[in-house]
Amino acid sequence: MFFILSKIFSAVVQPLFWLCLWWFAALLLLKRRHGLALGMLWSGQALLVLLGFQAFPDMLLRPLENRYAPPRAESISAYTGMIVLGGATGYSGVYHDRGQVPLGEASERLFVPLGLLRHHPHLQLMFSGGEGRLLATGTTEAELVGALYADMGVNMRRVRLESGSRNTRENAQMVAALLGARCNEGWLLVTSAFHMPRAVEEFRAAGCNVTPYPVDYWTSHATPWTEYSLVSSLARWQTALHEWIGILVYRLTRGS
Repeated sequence: MFFILSKIFSAVVQPLFWLCLWWFAALLLLKRRHGLALGMLWSGQALLVLLGFQAFPDMLLRPLENRYAPPRAESISAYTGMIVLGGATGYSGVYHDRGQVPLGEASERLFVPLGLLRHHPHLQLMFSGGEGRLLATGTTEAELVGALYADMGVNMRRVRLESGSRNTRENAQMVAALLGARCNEGWLLVTSAFHMPRAVEEFRAAGCNVTPYPVDYWTSHATPWTEYSLVSSLARWQTALHEWIGILVYRLTRGS
């Protein structure tokens, strides 16, 4: 049930969803309260224009991304391995139909750990990612990543795949169950910088000794006001709202 609610939640945090409801309400009022409805339509249009300025959602993303800094390079040798979270591949149908693993915007989650594996031969890699879609396709992200790594010549004896988790909470719980007492050893947690605060809380609550290794940064120290795009800004708004509200919901439901 928590998984289904989280998928519904992901849909309703989209700003356009609420704007559409606002405009729909205005249309319903158009005949009875023409002036009010007209004001609602114009205000919704003005808000849509403002949503395109990237600086606004970046104000919400930046504190998330600044929460943790990557550990120093000289400290990596002290860790047992890396726990890498899914969310970097696309629709599995592309893989089955085209024979290539589709990658998303968060592909740094997959490739940064490969550099660490190359430079630190003792490190192990635990990848965690099942099917996060509400309607399952029958192919997990772990399967896609396993195929990608194998094609790239990665030594799969150093890689372990967890394919049952569907969200961040399940990532933490299932990885903790698979690693058992080894979860108390030092592990680098690799995920997108904006997702790291929520992921760290869940893994530590599950009893894992993790050190954040954020990747896939979306923001720099400042965003010029000349950066304007409705498409990219709306995606940033959705991501930022999803993470901030997700942190609150996960804290309220932890242990329930």
